[in-house]
Amino acid sequence: MKNRFPKDFYWGGATAANQCEGAWNIDGRGPARTDVTTGGTLHEPRYVTYIMPDGTTGKFSQFGGIKPKGAKLAVVDGYLYPNHDGIDFYHHYKEDIAMFAEMGFKMFRMSISWSRIFPKGIEEEPNQKGIEFYRDVFKELRKYNIEPLVTISHYDTPLYLEEELDGWNNRELIKLFDRFTDVLFKEYKGLVKYWLTFNEINSLLMMADFVPNLPETVYQQSYQQLHYQFVASAHAVSKAKNFDPAYQVGCMLAGLVNYPYTCDPKDVIKNMEHEQETFYYCGDTMVRGVYPAYAKKLWEKHHVKLDITDQDLKDLKKGCVEFFTFSYYCTGCSTTHQDVDKAKGNFTMGAKNPYLHYSDWGWSTDPDGLRYFLNTLYSRYEIPMMVVENGLGAFDEVEEDGSIHDPYRIDYLRQHIIAMAQAIEDGVDLIAYTPWGCIDLVSAGTGEMRKRYGFIYVDKHDDGSGSMKRLRKDSFYWYKKVIASNGEDVE
Repeated sequence: MKNRFPKDFYWGGATAANQCEGAWNIDGRGPARTDVTTGGTLHEPRYVTYIMPDGTTGKFSQFGGIKPKGAKLAVVDGYLYPNHDGIDFYHHYKEDIAMFAEMGFKMFRMSISWSRIFPKGIEEEPNQKGIEFYRDVFKELRKYNIEPLVTISHYDTPLYLEEELDGWNNRELIKLFDRFTDVLFKEYKGLVKYWLTFNEINSLLMMADFVPNLPETVYQQSYQQLHYQFVASAHAVSKAKNFDPAYQVGCMLAGLVNYPYTCDPKDVIKNMEHEQETFYYCGDTMVRGVYPAYAKKLWEKHHVKLDITDQDLKDLKKGCVEFFTFSYYCTGCSTTHQDVDKAKGNFTMGAKNPYLHYSDWGWSTDPDGLRYFLNTLYSRYEIPMMVVENGLGAFDEVEEDGSIHDPYRIDYLRQHIIAMAQAIEDGVDLIAYTPWGCIDLVSAGTGEMRKRYGFIYVDKHDDGSGSMKRLRKDSFYWYKKVIASNGEDVE
């Protein structure tokens, strides 16, 4: 393939603290919601567990479930909580980073666990052991000239804030998030350049779209939570350079790409409305600093009344993100027609596309969709782009000699790298690619380990067993070749 990637392109990989770090209650870290979330499967949901005032325990689905009145989220005997251990990156980070360096990584996307810095989220002073852990990780990355790309909030709000302050329904969380980002920007000056505020911030609207027949109160909460997060993100952007002029702060959205299922104009309009509500509502607000014109229509549709101050609107305008990042795994289809096959992947529901292949977990493979999406986004926003999640979750088998042959993963990634090269040739300013789960980790959606994404295999299994030994897959050596050739050799 002709080399179309710029010479300073950031090749790398991506993880999240709650899915890989483990050490959930070590060195002062407080719990997060993921720590009270059980394992699941493709067909059995993950559950959130709780205890009632009388000592009885129970669970509800993490997607669309309702916590009983008076319940407190808690770890309950008899359940497996895969995020407690993750892949123990907390104790293996030096080994893992050395393997990233062996592949030739230029960038590593990771997140900081809020409750490792502020265990409850309300403390005046941060947990020093948490501060030092991330400082050590950043120093280790810098040793190999790997640029950290740091997500500040990746589904990791301290559980205390959710339980006692009602989470992001409470405006008070803006101030607490401000304190959190102040500490990060101060402590990691010179070690980090690129920051992302909220992971897949549009996931709040994705869930509303994914779960049918939700009460209007859920939409009210989702839009209000988003507003407070938009303001908190804008604060981070506007103050970052006061700490370090080199800081760059971007947004991160779940790349929900849908096509009209047919050329029926009603399908085209339905798809337009789906894109506005689940994706562009967030992207437009964070890039442009103002709510889009169609926002009022969405609020009226769901009877939403937002707490918005004049100062909020000024802050949004002042804190426009500097670059745009997103996840991209698969595409879906929007239709008004009922007699269609359904598809499901990354919580996207819609018609199954007859032109695409689907994985064991129901995710389509659509590299052309990535090229289309990059062109569409860059035409709309004209700021640098990063693809910060992309990959194939699949079953991997370890051979007797310890080798792991994963041609399906190589094929998936190859197609998407070619699509990115085409997008760059189209004129898109794409500066980074960090495939998801570059090392195997706990699946956010199902809690499984067997749904593996990595170039590096981790000997950890769904029942909690495993040695945590790291093994190189065939894709490890393939990606090393891709990086060394700056995307020219993808065969």
